[in-house]
Amino acid sequence: MYQTIVFLPLLGALLAALISLTGARARHPGGGPAAHPHATPSAAHDQPTDSHGEPPHAQAALGSRFAELITTGLLFFSMILSWIVLVQVGFGRDAHVSLTTWVLSGDLKFAWALRIDTLTAVMLVVVTTISALVHLYSIGYMAEDPYQPRFFSYLSLFTFAMLMLVTADNLVQLFFGWEGVGLMSYLLIGFWYHKPEANAAAIKAFIVNRVGDFGFSLGIFAVFMMTGAVDFDTVFAQAPGLAGKTINILGIHADALTLICLLLFTGAMGKSAQFLLHTWLPDAMEGPTPVSALIHAATMVTAGVFMVARLSPLFELAPNAQTFVTTIGATTALFAATVGLVQNDIKRIVAYSTCSQLGYMFVAMGVGAYSVGMFHLFTHAFFKALLFLGSGSVITAMHHEQDIRHMGGLKDRIPLTYWAMVIGTLALTGFPLTAGYFSKDAIIEAAYAGANPMAIYAFLCTVAAAALTSFYSWRLIFKTFHGAPHDHHHYEQARESPMTMLVPLAVLAAGSLLAGYPFKELFAGHGVAEFFRQSLKFADGNHVLEDMERIPYLIGILPTLMMVIGFAVAWQFYIRRPALPVELARQHETLYKFLLNKWYFDEIYDIILVQPLIRLGRLLWKGGDGWLIDGFGPDGVSARVLDVTRNVVRLQTGYLYHYAFAMLIGVAALITWFMFAGGMH
Repeated sequence: MYQTIVFLPLLGALLAALISLTGARARHPGGGPAAHPHATPSAAHDQPTDSHGEPPHAQAALGSRFAELITTGLLFFSMILSWIVLVQVGFGRDAHVSLTTWVLSGDLKFAWALRIDTLTAVMLVVVTTISALVHLYSIGYMAEDPYQPRFFSYLSLFTFAMLMLVTADNLVQLFFGWEGVGLMSYLLIGFWYHKPEANAAAIKAFIVNRVGDFGFSLGIFAVFMMTGAVDFDTVFAQAPGLAGKTINILGIHADALTLICLLLFTGAMGKSAQFLLHTWLPDAMEGPTPVSALIHAATMVTAGVFMVARLSPLFELAPNAQTFVTTIGATTALFAATVGLVQNDIKRIVAYSTCSQLGYMFVAMGVGAYSVGMFHLFTHAFFKALLFLGSGSVITAMHHEQDIRHMGGLKDRIPLTYWAMVIGTLALTGFPLTAGYFSKDAIIEAAYAGANPMAIYAFLCTVAAAALTSFYSWRLIFKTFHGAPHDHHHYEQARESPMTMLVPLAVLAAGSLLAGYPFKELFAGHGVAEFFRQSLKFADGNHVLEDMERIPYLIGILPTLMMVIGFAVAWQFYIRRPALPVELARQHETLYKFLLNKWYFDEIYDIILVQPLIRLGRLLWKGGDGWLIDGFGPDGVSARVLDVTRNVVRLQTGYLYHYAFAMLIGVAALITWFMFAGGMH
């Protein structure tokens, strides 16, 4: 059953890929557009395109409907099996499935195996459930796109890579899934490759993640160097023995466990878009909306959180690394919330919300409340997927308009989407009894009860972020669905989405309401030890879950008060006095531009990293390769040879008296040499 869950998405991806390749061959029987004299790139560029950048005459590949149905059906089957596994493993016993021996090289030996414990079972449910609903939603959302088989193949392959990641039994297998989701995110973000913005966003995501992944790979090397193994059981068993050991780096003796955890967390910072390595996340909105929902709700960005939870036996032994995780998570939560205040693209607002909520999860991991962080990962998947897919429904109704300033009054035109978005917003902001209320408030309580030096800083950041989250979330609702319409043409044409898009919204809305309370005791209560067993490690001195139960009453209700304040301010700004935000932006123009430009991180990175690297590359290209190597190497030698041969050729005049004169000169020179040579003797 475990193999079925993991490999069914791969089967669907391969079938959809075959259909896509067959359709491409049928569309271009001569081998591609370049093979047709009337289909030049310049001609294709001059053609009008639809909203996705595709030529309007492009026809869907034969078998597109089959590709949609087979990939979606297989994902739903995996989803059903995953829920069965959660019950069996969460309330039963762990499983381990060895598929094959993978590497046998000297001391490096490990198998390709599936590690099925409660932590894995939770992730299986999250990944397959959200992916299945995204697949179903995409049937309606991508109905007009001529390349559905390729899209569904990418989606299923993305899901397979994430499933390989969460079932990994060793660090190398985890890295395989880690890089797999990175590759597929590149392909999905740049799916509409006719759009330069999509290509740029895909490359940006890929490069930023390579920075984090470089640190992650160094962490894996360090683990193998110190333990001689990469499989989790061996590494975890040897971890206590690494206490007090150091790694020599350029003469600096760094604590081994701290350095290993920091290097591994660098990978999580890139994959989960944490502060300093977050810049790729908003640009990833250039991909289709279902991609945004899958990446930001259940798969790629949650990989970092899962990785820290999986490696909790290491992080529990490295308190300094835990403090760093707490600091980065808290800073990310507040930073992303401030940027979300002024964004106008509906998907980017939700994207910065994702970035902020991931910060919450890392705060929980940093203070040692691993199960609480996983609780928020679990609930967040439902309401964040709901908000992204709801945004896609709005975008479809508005003929692919994404600026909330051009919307307004849509609650009467698309009421089902409106209520779905309201439910997602209630859960995100932590309205009582919704899923987010139980998980997000638990993180804030854990930060207050945490023992590491940055726990109070994390508590203050997360409380402030709760108020900001409520404000920008309700700002999105009020500007999109309330007030007078700003684009009457699109408003009049707005229609509710098809059932293939509304059914996933309904299911996710139910999850946003119901995924909290029934699981509270298992993730954040007295049932944690029995439910997670050995899949999460809590050190003997880690009492954060017990301390959460003894926090003051006012601390417990503080997140709810912040939620109410954020809602009240948003109501004042965008319902009662809609001219007030414009006036405030004018009065505080510097602050407004600072937030609108995302703290100028892109500009700063451009100045200190991108431009110097471009200048260095140009110097090495023009000066090093062109002038030095080519100038004095191949080009210089060949030029001199040509010069010499050109001059030698001039000696061949064809006149006999020229040759006789040359021979006479030669004989005279030879006689002279013999005379002088003989005289010397």
